[in-house]
Amino acid sequence: MSDNLNRALVIENERLFATDRATLFRMFSEPDLLERWWGPHGFTNRIEQFDFRNGGRWMIVMTSSSNTDFENRWTFEDIIPDEKIAAFHHGPIHAFALEISYREVPDGTLMAWQMRFEDTEDNRNIEKFLAAANEQNFDRLEILLSDMQKDA
Repeated sequence: MSDNLNRALVIENERLFATDRATLFRMFSEPDLLERWWGPHGFTNRIEQFDFRNGGRWMIVMTSSSNTDFENRWTFEDIIPDEKIAAFHHGPIHAFALEISYREVPDGTLMAWQMRFEDTEDNRNIEKFLAAANEQNFDRLEILLSDMQKDA
């Protein structure tokens, strides 16, 4: 991916969750929880590698409702517990950097995602899809948090 920030395509999503930062961070840092909510509606996941540390690798296979597998490879670049996770997605297509940040506010924690792509025609064509898919990720996370609270 180019380092030319003047040509970066940025997709941002954020949502307020009625929980603390540590809980939201845990939902990502524990692979058995992460695979339960990651991805858009209709997807299931299989995490094949998860080395949650700076420089560590993460490999997840996302399976769509039509039974198509999408293999995704990531490298964790900067992890600050309960504050931030920055990672680089290696594809196989649409390489991008993702930063997830957590900020406590009076009603819970604001989780923000920022995806940075090289500004290409292909990436502009999937921009709206990805923004909607990110919201579906948040929906699935919210459902899992609610289910866990009911079980507690």
